[in-house]
Amino acid sequence: MASNIKIAPSILSADFARLGQEVAAITEAGADYIHVDVMDGHFVPNITIGPDVVKAIRPHSDKIFDVHLMIEPVDPYINAFADAGADIITIHAEATPHFHRTLQLIRSLGKKAGISLNPGTPVNMIENVMDLVDLILIMSVNPGFGGQKFIPSSLEKIGKVRAMIEKEGRRIDLQVDGGINIETAQNVIDAGADVLVAGTATFAGGPDKYAENIRALRGIKKY
Repeated sequence: MASNIKIAPSILSADFARLGQEVAAITEAGADYIHVDVMDGHFVPNITIGPDVVKAIRPHSDKIFDVHLMIEPVDPYINAFADAGADIITIHAEATPHFHRTLQLIRSLGKKAGISLNPGTPVNMIENVMDLVDLILIMSVNPGFGGQKFIPSSLEKIGKVRAMIEKEGRRIDLQVDGGINIETAQNVIDAGADVLVAGTATFAGGPDKYAENIRALRGIKKY
């Protein structure tokens, strides 16, 4: 069992009509993080939820709330998501002209800071903020929708970022989001990821299947 691999179910794939119960169910099933995808219909072509929904579901889980902000501008909303109960706040490098300052803001609020790289974003964009990040999120699909197919070239990027993390010598989560399932997870783990965001693969089959789905992803051996 790959106990060092964390599973972060994306609630984008949950039943939104019963979101609190879904968060509680995925927590009970063994999720490590609760991954909250926030989309604005501007930075990405979809609209999901805001800080009030994060606040509403926060009492339903004691797990780490991993809030992924796919919004632009991002800075005006950092405080609201921090107050709503986010534990990790991840921004996109392209969502603000001064992401160094935005990462500083997140950490000043007592939250862990994450930076996300889209498929077309080069890894050298984050070289000068490695000391400010607690999580690096590699998007292995173009952000905006769940259920997309994994982009194979992401594996090389994951490897490059893993090398950057090792050089930094500090604990930084390397998270991958997009097309994660039983078929793709092993390659992602082998490339260096230690946190897997999985929406469709964890929520498939309804609550009775959540624990089985999480065990299947987590049980993949890391060699």
